[in-house]
Amino acid sequence: MAKLEQRLEQKQVLQPQQILQATILQLNTVNLEERILEELETNPALDQIEGTSEPEVETADDEDLDWEQDNDYEPPNVYEKKEYIDMPIPQKKDFVEYLADQLNFCDFSVQERLVAEEIIYNLDENGYLTMDVELISDRFEMDLLDVLPVLKKVQTFEPQGIAARDLQECLLIQIDKSEHAAAYKLVNEFFDDVANHRYEHLAEKAGYSKNELKAALEVISHLNPKPGEGHEDVETISVIPELVVYERENNWVIVVNDSWLPDVQVSREYVDMLAGELDKKAKSFIKKKVDNALWFVDAISERRKTLTNVMQEIIKRQPEFFRGNVDQLRPMKLQDIADELELDVSTVSRSTRGKYVDTTYGIFELKSFFTEGIVTSSGEEISTMQIKQLLKGLLDEEDKRRPYTDDKLKELLNEHGYPVARRTVAKYREQFHVPVARLRKQI
Repeated sequence: MAKLEQRLEQKQVLQPQQILQATILQLNTVNLEERILEELETNPALDQIEGTSEPEVETADDEDLDWEQDNDYEPPNVYEKKEYIDMPIPQKKDFVEYLADQLNFCDFSVQERLVAEEIIYNLDENGYLTMDVELISDRFEMDLLDVLPVLKKVQTFEPQGIAARDLQECLLIQIDKSEHAAAYKLVNEFFDDVANHRYEHLAEKAGYSKNELKAALEVISHLNPKPGEGHEDVETISVIPELVVYERENNWVIVVNDSWLPDVQVSREYVDMLAGELDKKAKSFIKKKVDNALWFVDAISERRKTLTNVMQEIIKRQPEFFRGNVDQLRPMKLQDIADELELDVSTVSRSTRGKYVDTTYGIFELKSFFTEGIVTSSGEEISTMQIKQLLKGLLDEEDKRRPYTDDKLKELLNEHGYPVARRTVAKYREQFHVPVARLRKQI
């Protein structure tokens, strides 16, 4: 007999306007224009304001970053949309947007889709999940057993191996267990031996013949350990910066570059209709449309505010870059900005992924300002970018007849005060697509 029981529990339910704000924030300028035009076509309670409004401008003092409104000055480097179209620059396609598109083919509930988006927006450049699943379940106040099926579903997306929590899981996701049972068993049960190339007694331990072992290892060798890397667009695309930053009278001025987008407002006619005498069904329909229009206008305004605040913090935390030393980036993480602005780290991620800023020194993707840090032997914390630049210089200047091994490169970096491990050197070398020493040797 079924037992009835009463249970009190607390759940976090995101409001429709919060979902809309997150959706609008992650769009780049081109996609935002398409979204606005689509909303104008489908929602009669949303009107386009005739005429072009001046872009919102905020200024920052170079020292204390006091921000003020300044609506009387048109910056010299705010361009019309058409001027950017003739400025194509090659870029890597953001695989996060590619993954987000695949969510539309999943039968997720609203809550499950939000969890899936949280997973996608916390993938690193190699496609690995950098956030503990337990933290995701805590944030949405869901049981861990309800979050794991969402993760498993995201792990079926293309490219294969995406959203894994470690290398072993990444490889297992890519292996068809029914077709390559031996390869799956090797990775699942003997991963350390496979990873460290300890093949001498592996066939005996796994219970396979040498030919079976060789075939299984051949399958494993063709798996992709970094499914998020190298996901490039084959075409050269045009970039329209979301932000323009320039210096005026020792102040940094931030302009949200959306003045050419359709300016929208809630229809006064529909608001007046809502206040009139209507039957219940008509009033419900109009109220829904007016609410959606209001949320849409607020979401666009919140997007401007968030982008401006994030850019403000970037300028504050990267003073050397904005003094002209573009190679001198300080260590900075998404979490640093999130903590300062009291935002969720996924919000900061949405603000920076696939979005560009036009500066005095060129056009940069916002996420390029974020870099890991390392403490030198003198106790100073520096950006890993500086270490990579030194490593690149050592590789370029080495004697190709006797190229440096990773151990030698580690010693040279340590002599410069950078206490890095050999595996770190190997990681950075691979990022430069430079092979090991024996393959670089020339006669």
